[in-house]
Amino acid sequence: MGGTSTGPRLPGLERFNTAPAEVAENALLTCCDSLRWARRLAAHRPYPDLASLLAAADEAAYDLTPDELHQALAAESAHEPGTDSRAAATALRAAHAAYESRFGHVFVICLDDVAPEETLDQVLAGIRSRLNNDPEDERVQAAEELRGVARGRISRLLHGLGGSPMAYDWPAEGIGPGPESPESVDSGRPDSPYVQV
Repeated sequence: MGGTSTGPRLPGLERFNTAPAEVAENALLTCCDSLRWARRLAAHRPYPDLASLLAAADEAAYDLTPDELHQALAAESAHEPGTDSRAAATALRAAHAAYESRFGHVFVICLDDVAPEETLDQVLAGIRSRLNNDPEDERVQAAEELRGVARGRISRLLHGLGGSPMAYDWPAEGIGPGPESPESVDSGRPDSPYVQV
């Protein structure tokens, strides 16, 4: 993928472009758990800019088979937006249970552009709306949301690799949140500020 970058220099992208293939693949797997997707993106390095990498990530995600999409969705864990209301938490758990019963995987939604105080409402509205989808329409919608989630994770991953306050380690065996990172040590994913549910 040649060409000149017109965007600002992104040190994290340079580190990603020059990392060993296995390390790059492992980093990408924290963004979307599809080995073929991660290998395809790692194999097409170097990327001239973040936009090129994100476009390649979208293209690779569109090519996921139904089984690969199912695997990627199965790897997502349910996260619930915080709420002080017992009634809201109960409604959210019930909505999750209904969704998982109907579609067989956790509800995934990209909330990158949603204010934190609106997260709960967006999640509940999203689940309720998408429960009306037939399984094929929901597969398409879930795939679209997963692409958005992966794009956000890639962006945060590369910005973290650049040595910002949310620094990421780049050990020989892979990549994970550094000590200052607010992300879950369990998942190793650059999740904040979106929530997938």
